[in-house]
Amino acid sequence: MIPKSVSPKKQRRWRFKTSNLHERHRLLKATLSKDLRKKYGKRSLRIRKGDKVRIMRGNFTGHEGKVTDVDMKNLVIKVDGANVKKVDGTEVAVIIQPSNVMIIDIKVDDVRKKILER
Repeated sequence: MIPKSVSPKKQRRWRFKTSNLHERHRLLKATLSKDLRKKYGKRSLRIRKGDKVRIMRGNFTGHEGKVTDVDMKNLVIKVDGANVKKVDGTEVAVIIQPSNVMIIDIKVDDVRKKILER
């Protein structure tokens, strides 16, 4: 259940500590591109590994790539090619909030087909 409080402290506590798994799925949704909206008749969809996304906010604005990791615990995703170099020279994927990306191509399987037909 979404908290009714306007206190940021309580909202953060619910989001990161006390929300259930089925509630976290709702927080991992991202908007669909205009052509996908017309095709499927939906405005947003849950992000999955393998979807192609375009980053809309942050340092990597405009970058397109496949989702390589979806972190349910921290409610973030990692996109292929959105890397930053550490001081020791190793490349590390940048974590991105799902609300800051747009899905431009989806990986369709049987489960997702049922979701889109609802």
